[in-house]
Amino acid sequence: MAKIEGFRVKNYRALHDITLGKLWNTQAAKPLSPMTAIIGKNGVGKSTLFDTFGFLADCLKGGVEEACDARGRGGFEKIRSQGQEGSVEFQIYYKEDGNARPITYELAIDLDSSGRPYVKRERLRQRRKQQRQGRPFSFLILNEGKGLAWKGEEEGKQVEEESELDLFKLIERIQKGEAEEESKETEIVELDDKRKLGIATLGSLKQHPRIALFRRFIEGWYLSYFTPDAARMLPLAGSQKHLNIHGENLGNVVQFMEREHPKKFQEILKTISRKIPGVERISTEKSPDGRLLLQFNDRGFQDPFYAQQMSDGTLKVFAYLLLLEDPSPPPFLCIEEPENG
Repeated sequence: MAKIEGFRVKNYRALHDITLGKLWNTQAAKPLSPMTAIIGKNGVGKSTLFDTFGFLADCLKGGVEEACDARGRGGFEKIRSQGQEGSVEFQIYYKEDGNARPITYELAIDLDSSGRPYVKRERLRQRRKQQRQGRPFSFLILNEGKGLAWKGEEEGKQVEEESELDLFKLIERIQKGEAEEESKETEIVELDDKRKLGIATLGSLKQHPRIALFRRFIEGWYLSYFTPDAARMLPLAGSQKHLNIHGENLGNVVQFMEREHPKKFQEILKTISRKIPGVERISTEKSPDGRLLLQFNDRGFQDPFYAQQMSDGTLKVFAYLLLLEDPSPPPFLCIEEPENG
């Protein structure tokens, strides 16, 4: 399963410039562990760090302008660190699996001449096979919506400088046929909308499998804003594979697990019985109007309790166990303030 080994964010709200784990140019640093807890005082940026992952996922889904306004962020000027004029930048260093060569994704977002946020720079890098040192080779380079993408699984040609001038010179050589080797491997890219990520467009094309892998990685991220009150809602009956971000469909996921993964669900119930003394069975019941009731059977009581009567802590522990025991788990799971309740 894919794993983030390092992450850097610059000029995003309270996070002026921070790095977690290791990056392609800080190989001596310790990589992030499979389970990482961020702990600190109020106001130091824990929730902001959490939101950076949600922001990137929103950028992929709807574009950078929409992401800046989503979830109450208030637009680009509210996102950019106070007093800063530069672009908002992100860097992700990750592996598809334990033996894979790491891939680095770099993204810079800024305001255009009309004052609207756009993708200023975007880049994907990976070292060649057997390459242990030096700058990773880029297989996607986009500046101001224009650039190059290298096809297939093979490594791209090195572009030493990151300036637009050097990139456009290379594009010119390919167009003139002066760089024959590159022209066979490369694709000149010019995006119609500079507010959309290049990986969103190119990642849907078969000839760019590595970009597609990274796109699917981000699409699979799960960020939990679980609230017990949302889980107490009565959704319409119908099984659903995954818990949504607020947990309104907790009963639907239970219904799915009961039907499709009964053995796995029984294991979860055994764990819950150890963690929450008294809870003997959890099941679903369809109401006459087609809504789904989540019911908890407690030892010593003949009639079940419903989710509306259960404590916040019980609902949270149950939701987190469902997340952790998902038969097809997300590649990246982020839970904010799991201790609340």
